[in-house]
Amino acid sequence: MLNLFTPGRAAGGGNSYISLNVVPEGIRDITVTSYDGTSDDLLTAGLGVKGIAGTAPFPATQTSFTAAELRKLAIYNNYRAVIDVSTNSGFGTLYGPNVDKNGGTSMGLIAGKEYIAYVDDGSGRKNVTLMVQIPASFDKAKPCIVTGTSSGSRGIYGAIGTSGEWGLKNGCAVAYTDKGSGTGLHTFDDNTVNLRDGTRATADAAAKKSIFTAILNKLSIPNFNTQYPNRIAFKHAYSQQNPEKDWGRNTLDAVAFAFYALNQEYGGTPGNSGNNGQKQRVITPANTIVMASSISNGAGAALLAAEQDKLGLIDGVAANEPQIQPRTSTGYTVQQNGQAVKTQGKPLYDYSSFAAIYQPCIAGTAARCTSLAEKGLLNGADLTTQQADARQRLMDYGWTADSDAFQDALAKATLTGTQGTASGPFATFNATTNFLVTATYANAYGRFAPDEKVCGFTFASNDTAGNPVALTAAVRASSFASQNGIIGNPIYEDSVGGAKSYTFGVSPSTNRADWSLDGMLCLRSLATGVDMVTGKALTGDLANQSQRVRAGIAQVQAIGNLHGKPAIIVAGRSDHLIPPNNAERAYLGLNATIEGAASKLRYVEVTNANHFDTFSTYVPGSIVPLHVYLFRALDAVYANLQGNAGLPPSQVVRTVTRASNAETIGNANLPAISLSPTAGNLISVSGTTVNVPN
Repeated sequence: MLNLFTPGRAAGGGNSYISLNVVPEGIRDITVTSYDGTSDDLLTAGLGVKGIAGTAPFPATQTSFTAAELRKLAIYNNYRAVIDVSTNSGFGTLYGPNVDKNGGTSMGLIAGKEYIAYVDDGSGRKNVTLMVQIPASFDKAKPCIVTGTSSGSRGIYGAIGTSGEWGLKNGCAVAYTDKGSGTGLHTFDDNTVNLRDGTRATADAAAKKSIFTAILNKLSIPNFNTQYPNRIAFKHAYSQQNPEKDWGRNTLDAVAFAFYALNQEYGGTPGNSGNNGQKQRVITPANTIVMASSISNGAGAALLAAEQDKLGLIDGVAANEPQIQPRTSTGYTVQQNGQAVKTQGKPLYDYSSFAAIYQPCIAGTAARCTSLAEKGLLNGADLTTQQADARQRLMDYGWTADSDAFQDALAKATLTGTQGTASGPFATFNATTNFLVTATYANAYGRFAPDEKVCGFTFASNDTAGNPVALTAAVRASSFASQNGIIGNPIYEDSVGGAKSYTFGVSPSTNRADWSLDGMLCLRSLATGVDMVTGKALTGDLANQSQRVRAGIAQVQAIGNLHGKPAIIVAGRSDHLIPPNNAERAYLGLNATIEGAASKLRYVEVTNANHFDTFSTYVPGSIVPLHVYLFRALDAVYANLQGNAGLPPSQVVRTVTRASNAETIGNANLPAISLSPTAGNLISVSGTTVNVPN
C-alpha cells in the first residue's frame, strides 16, 4: 500500500521542525504547464464562454492531433457533455465559465498553472491520471482546494465544467483524477493505445506510459484480432483492477498531489544548502479548506474519499447526483410521504442490469416485450399492457414515480412540448445507457479480460446493420478528447447468424431480434447468482463469474461514515439512471445508522431534475438544470467551513419548469436551498428512518 500523503522531511542543519515538500509516494512523470488566460487558459482551453457554446474547435474528420489540440477538444466536449450549454437554460447567466462568484460576467478565461501526473503502484497497469489546476487568483493566505473526480467513465477533464468551474472561479486549486477509469482505448487491429496527453502510440512503444494497455487471458492479441476482428478494449471495463474500489483513494491521491503542487508554487525555501532546492511546506491540511465534490460517479468518489480520509485532508463534501452504493439495504428505512418504499439500497450493477432487461420493452422494442412474456418475466396480452408492467417493475425496484415519464415511450402528454415528442428517444436512451453500464461494470467488477467474452459480449464499433467494424482513423485519433470512456458498443458474439451489436442481436432461445435478451439475462444473473428464468442457482463457469462480479461489488460499497464532516448531497427526484431510493436516500439512511445525531450530512432533493442536464432544452416542461444546485451546495458548504453560516436542513426544493425552451430560465424557476424550509419541504431523519415528503 502506498503512502497517501508522504510526510514532509525535516530539513537538515538543525532546522528539525521545518517540513520539506516531497512528492507523494507513487506519483511520477509530473508535468507543469502555464496558461496566460488570454491565448489559452485552465477552464476553457482558450475557447471562452462563446467557444464552449459554439461549434467544435476541430472537424470530426480530423485524423491527427497535437497534445494541445486534444486538450482543447477534451475540455470542449467534457464541458458540453454534462451541462446544458443553451442560453435559455441558464448557461452564461446562472452558470458557465463567464459567470463569476459574484454573478458578474466575463469571457471565462482563467490564467494559472496545470500540474499533471500518474499515480501508480509501479506496475504501470494502474496509471491513474491526476491533475491540479492552480488559478492565478489563488490566495495563499486563504488556501482552498476542491476535488474534481471525473463523472461516468470520463477522462481527466471530465469534471472541468462542474466542480472544476466552481473551484477555479472561487480562487481554489482544483484536484482532478480520472479515477483509473478514464479514456484509455486499446485497438487490437493496430495494437495502439492512448498516452496520457491523448496522443496515440503502439502498445510496445508506450510501455508503462500508456493510460491503458489490455492484457488478454488466453489468446495473443494477433490471434484474438484474427478470431474477432475489429474488437477493442477500454480501461474501465478491462483494466482487471476493479478501478471503482479505489475511487475514494484516487480522490485523496489528487488532494495530496494538490498540496504538493501548491507548495511547489508558494512554499518557502529553508535557508539550508543541503535541501536540494526543495520547498518548505506552508500550505497544509491544517490551514487549507478542502472540499470533495463532483457529480455522478465523481460525486460518489467524493463521499468515499471522505469516508476513507484518515489524515484529515478533507473538510467537507458537496456531492451532486452521486452514484453511491450503500454496503447494506437493511438496518434503515426509506419512506416517501410516510410510506416505506418497496426497494432501497440496491447496488448499481443490480438495478442497472434489472433496468436493462425491461427498458428496451418500454422503449418500444416489441420483440423484447414478447420474449420476456414468453419466458414468464412480463405480464400482459399486448404491447401496451406489457410496457405498463415493465414500468411498474422498475418502480417496484426503486425508481420514483417522478422518473416514470422518462421510462415510458408512450408518455407523450408528459414529455411533449414545442420541441416535439421526446419520450421515445428518452426511453431508448435509458435502455442503451443501462445496457452499456451493465456490460462495462460486469467486466470491471469481475476483473475479466477482453477474450473472456463474458456472457458472449465483446466491444467494437458497428455499421448500420449492426456488424462489427473497425474504428475510423478520426475516432482513434480523437478518442481521448471525444469519447466518454465507454467506447464502441457491446457486440453479442452468440447472436444467431453471427456477431451483432447488442441492439441488433438475435437470441438463440427465441430466434428473435430482441436486443440480445439471452446475453442480457446472463449478465443479469451475475448480479444475483440465480438464473432469472428458472430461478435456479448458477453452476459451473457462470457461477464462478457471478462470484467474481459480486466480490467486486462488495469492494466498492460505502460504509456510511463521513466522520462528522459537513456534507450536502443533491439529487434530482426524476433521476432515471441513479434512483434516489437505491442511492442518495439510502445513503442518508445508512449514515444515520453509523453517525446518528452527530452526523452533519444534509440531503437536498430537487423536483423536476434528472441525471442529465442536457435534457432540459429538449423537455423544458419536465426538466430544470440540476447543475445550479451543485454550485449552491458548494457555496453552502464553503460558507459553513469558513464559519459564516450553518448548514441548511435536509429538504425538497420545488422547482418550476418552463412552457418551452424559448423561455429563459431564472431564479424564479430554481428556488434557493432554504436555511428554514417549510414543514412540507423538510426531509426528516428520525432514528434510522428517512422520510421524504411528496
